[in-house]
Amino acid sequence: MFKGPSHFQSMSSRRLLMLGALLLALGGCSSSGGQPPQLQRLPERVELNGVPFFRGEAYQSGPGALASMLAQQGVTVTPGLLDKPLKLPGAEADLQKNMQVLAREYGMVVYPLDPDLSALLTQVAAGYPVLVKFNEGRVWSEPRYAVIAGYNRFKHTILLRAGMNRRMPMDFDTFVSAWKGAGGWAVLVQSPTQLPAQVDQQRWLKAADELARAGQEQAAASARKALSGH
Repeated sequence: MFKGPSHFQSMSSRRLLMLGALLLALGGCSSSGGQPPQLQRLPERVELNGVPFFRGEAYQSGPGALASMLAQQGVTVTPGLLDKPLKLPGAEADLQKNMQVLAREYGMVVYPLDPDLSALLTQVAAGYPVLVKFNEGRVWSEPRYAVIAGYNRFKHTILLRAGMNRRMPMDFDTFVSAWKGAGGWAVLVQSPTQLPAQVDQQRWLKAADELARAGQEQAAASARKALSGH
C-alpha cells in the first residue's frame, strides 16, 4: 500500500525529535563529565577574587600559602614574617604540622577536610579558600603548598594561588592525583565564628579543643559557641 508524503514527513519529524533528544542527552553528559552528584549540585563556576596572593616559591611555598589564608581572615602578615615561627630554614619536613600550629597561635580554627574533591569545592563554593598540599612535577616531584581559590566544573579545572602564579589552572584529574600523591591533606583556616559549609560538628569541636590546647582558650570558646548557635 502506497503511503503518502505526510507519512514520510511524520517519520522524518519523529527521527529529528529523537536525534535532538539524543544530542541534548550527550551534551548534558559532556558538561557534567561523569562528575559525582556532590559536584553536580555545586555552582558551575566560582572564583574567590579577594583571596590574597603572595608570590614566591621558597620553602615549598608554605609561608606564602599560609599568609594568604591568614590575610583572608584579616591578619596583617607577609610570608617573611612567618619564616621564623615556622622554624625555616631547617624544618621543611615538619612544615605541614608547623603551619597548623602557627595558624592556631593566630587564633584560627584549623578544620581538616575529607580527601575528596567535592569536599574541597563545597567550601570554595561557600566562599572559603582551601589550603592544600600537592606534588609538583612528574619525575622529580616535590611537595608544594597552595590555596584553592576557584573552580570551573564545565572546564573541569580548579584555580590555585600557587608559587609564582596567582591564577594557576589545573584540571581535576591532574590535581587529584598530585594532591593525593602528597597525602590528600586539605584544611580550612577559619575565624572561630566562621563555620564551614556542611560543618561536621565533632570535627569542629575537636578543632576547637586543639585551639584551646594552643593557649587560645577564648577563641576556642567562641568556636564552640558558634556551633551551639548553628
